[in-house]
Amino acid sequence: MVPEKEPGEPGEPGEPGEPGEPESTAQRRARRAQFLRDLNEARELRDRVQPRRARAARMRQQMRMRTFRW
Repeated sequence: MVPEKEPGEPGEPGEPGEPGEPESTAQRRARRAQFLRDLNEARELRDRVQPRRARAARMRQQMRMRTFRW
């Protein structure tokens, strides 16, 4: 069971302190970097679990790049 946070307790380092408090640029970038790492990890896992679908997606991407006009 996860203990409840007290209203005065600070949250995780990446979270803003108060709901109305604006998030700093560094915090936003750290959160975005973590999100992108998680997204990339999820894509890699999906590619390992479904190799046929991953190969088909790579082929579609290659075809799009071949037909793209500069």
